[in-house]
Amino acid sequence: MPVHWARDPLFLVALAAALIYWLSLAAFNTLQPDLTWPLREPLRFLYPALLYPIVEEWIFRGFIQDFAHRRLKSWQLGPLSHANILTSLLFTGLHFFSHPPLWAAAVLVPSLIFGFFKDRSGSLGAPIALHVFYNAGYFWLFTA
Repeated sequence: MPVHWARDPLFLVALAAALIYWLSLAAFNTLQPDLTWPLREPLRFLYPALLYPIVEEWIFRGFIQDFAHRRLKSWQLGPLSHANILTSLLFTGLHFFSHPPLWAAAVLVPSLIFGFFKDRSGSLGAPIALHVFYNAGYFWLFTA
């Protein structure tokens, strides 16, 4: 039975994980972030923080992950479905075309989290909300 993501305590844990990740990155960052830059360049912020996550989740979780669930033999790796793992590997692999290798590889864990919540909730609401939150925080704090 799917769990509604807005009432799921694990969803709050996934949000907290992003905060911990950002704090960890900030601890090693020697530059002072300009926290007002999204106000000066809203489109440069809104595309990666809002538009890309919606489109990516619709394609990867809404189409590819659902397709893999329907068409491929089912297996699990702990709480992760075969469809989530395969979709996340594809999602991560495609990031290698536009990101340095370490940053591209760093996409794998969030992708598995987004896919886990797609499987858990049965809807795109949770992965979209998480992806928007993860991207918004990252781009706001670290790409000025």
